[in-house]
Amino acid sequence: MRNQEEQSLKEAKRLEKSKVEEAGRIAKEQVRKKAYLAREEAIEKASKAKETKRTEKRAAEEIGQSAKEEARRKANLAREQTIAEAQEVRKIKAKKQPPQ
Repeated sequence: MRNQEEQSLKEAKRLEKSKVEEAGRIAKEQVRKKAYLAREEAIEKASKAKETKRTEKRAAEEIGQSAKEEARRKANLAREQTIAEAQEVRKIKAKKQPPQ
């Protein structure tokens, strides 16, 4: 009977130790999971910040490009108008001069 009591006591201690170890494993796993989620969240925030920065840069570049294109169009139009006016002046001069 004493042997059986000792065995029951050993079994109870073993079960208690197993429960404590399992609780420790669960706690460690929860810590690892929280750390993983925090890392993932930090990566996500950094990614969103980079994307926002890229979008803002792209928008600024597009505005600059639009302004350059508008200036180029105006310059071309002014040049074409100057050429047309010069041609008109030459036509008028040619009509006023008698043929030779």
